[in-house]
Amino acid sequence: MSLNEPTQKNMNIIVNEIAEHLQVVNRSIMKPEDFDLEKYSELKSLRDMLVAKGNLSVAETQAFIEELASLRK
Repeated sequence: MSLNEPTQKNMNIIVNEIAEHLQVVNRSIMKPEDFDLEKYSELKSLRDMLVAKGNLSVAETQAFIEELASLRK
């Protein structure tokens, strides 16, 4: 599966993977429809960074969440 194309289906996959990686309990705060497809490349970069990094420190997690918040509609 390729996530290189900015489609709504790929956006759903990326946002859900980010939520799982960050262990978000309340998924209603991480809905794929809260993000514009125009921000797809930024979200994919964040997802790729999360996958490569593995575990995040508390400070890194907080910074990551703040970055996600800035990308929301």
